[in-house]
Amino acid sequence: MNPSHPFGLSGAGLGLRRSMLPALQDGTPDSIDFFEVSPENWIGIGGHLGKQFRRLAERHRFVAHGLALSLGGPAPLDTVFLGELKRFLDQHEFALYTEHLSFCSDEGHFYDLYPMPFTEQAAKHVAGRIRQTQDILERPIALENASYYLQPPQAEMDELNFINAVLNEADCYLHLDLNNIYVNSVNHGYDPLAFLRGLPGERIVYGHVAGHDLDASGLIIDTHGQNTIEAVWTLLDEAYRLFGTFPTLVERDSNIPPLAELLPEVERIAALQAVHESGRTADRHLGALA
Repeated sequence: MNPSHPFGLSGAGLGLRRSMLPALQDGTPDSIDFFEVSPENWIGIGGHLGKQFRRLAERHRFVAHGLALSLGGPAPLDTVFLGELKRFLDQHEFALYTEHLSFCSDEGHFYDLYPMPFTEQAAKHVAGRIRQTQDILERPIALENASYYLQPPQAEMDELNFINAVLNEADCYLHLDLNNIYVNSVNHGYDPLAFLRGLPGERIVYGHVAGHDLDASGLIIDTHGQNTIEAVWTLLDEAYRLFGTFPTLVERDSNIPPLAELLPEVERIAALQAVHESGRTADRHLGALA
């Protein structure tokens, strides 16, 4: 645990999926410092699966990454769900809850994440919903930059300025997804490094790396179903150089291999963090000698 981190997180993590539970019952690999789960997949789960999850949550640091709150949506926030979510977070003593800068519902759930219009009105709308969510959960939350495939209509600003407007208006944390930056940069034609440099590093609480698939049309689809590509590792390296070594995890949602095959990516995060930490230590030592 990192006492200087606002939520006590540190190191390299992994998104937990049910198929991984049997391999984790006898112990967690040393390379995994924390786990992430989507609470919608675990709230109310009992029986043997629930017991396995509770045992793991008692032994390790967890964060919750939401899928269905629809912070950018037009319908009122689901306060019944938020009540269930608060009980879940409290019960398992989760360090943090994050959600996407997108919407996924109106009169019903769409089972996908859709972009918001990049406008001042939309930024104020989602910021107000973030503040309401934080009041109900009685804890700060973080917002993830989301992937999208169509340019939002009626845009008054670009994606980077919109993210910054929401973060400033809501005064909340940033959950930085490096793969989403890469996917959007290819699909919408912008420089991912310039985008990264424009983000408020002081708000980052943790990051994601993940893989994606290439559609026959040439569009990159954010499936989290493949290994992380080198371009995304380059973005993570630059993010550490710019902002310091924030906690980072591997996200895998489909085409999930055995746990042992995911560990090299977790270990690569840890190795990259160690390189940057040693470099900063050396810089501090040289500065003290100057």
